Amino acid sequence: MNKKGTLYICPTPIGNLEDITLRALRILKEVDLIACEDTRVTQKLLNHYDIHTKLISYHKFSEKQKSAYLVELLNQGKNLALVSDAGTPLISDPGGKLMRLVYENNIKVIPLPGASSVVTALSASYTGQLPFVFAGFLPKTAKEKEQFLLKYANINIMAFESPNRLVKTLEETRGILGNRQATVARELTKVYEEIKRDSLENLIDYYTQNPPKGEVILIIEGQEEEKTYEQAELEEKIRVLNGSGYGVKEISKIISLLYGGSKKDLYELAVKITKK
Repeated sequence: MNKKGTLYICPTPIGNLEDITLRALRILKEVDLIACEDTRVTQKLLNHYDIHTKLISYHKFSEKQKSAYLVELLNQGKNLALVSDAGTPLISDPGGKLMRLVYENNIKVIPLPGASSVVTALSASYTGQLPFVFAGFLPKTAKEKEQFLLKYANINIMAFESPNRLVKTLEETRGILGNRQATVARELTKVYEEIKRDSLENLIDYYTQNPPKGEVILIIEGQEEEKTYEQAELEEKIRVLNGSGYGVKEISKIISLLYGGSKKDLYELAVKITKK
């Protein structure tokens, strides 16, 4: 019985060809085949580092039929590397169908750390302790976009964006969330890299006058809800009662008797507080 091969998830530079690990270069040299989005793009990287491994195209239009073939090679004992045109594979890139088949066939997967435009942009713009959500690309319809932005209004939102849609997205975001701070990270690690952090209003003015080009990541900063003194006091009382062994129903009843207010609202608040 043949020993199965290994699938390596191999990050490649997002722009500057020096941003690749020694381990990634070794793996790209040693594997039997490299599955890539565009063979012309990956070939430039291989030529730069004098790597001669065979390439096979694997993109969103061929993902369905090529996945079964790649798994067949892995089952035969071949080692494969999966790369995207830039950055870490599978982050808004093809590969999901292949990964499902790989795990169904009990094939070993080894992910390599490396370049990621998402983490790079975040590290250049993160100014607070709020968590963040990565959206891939924001929903395209106005209604879905509004629902998404409102759902995550209190945390940082990261998303890829088309340069052609950037100004429109900034305008829509300002209309939904107000004139909060945001960062546009464009062409990261490349010659024309640009990172601008400003208010949505100022970013709209700037990119209207200077239409952006290249790959764009948008980070919309979260805005924590300000609590009133009364709200903070209620939450503290709930914590104290919960710490004394009272259940959620008892807590909401006690707080309602002491401070008034809807038992239903207080119950929901108590559930939220006691779950933290």
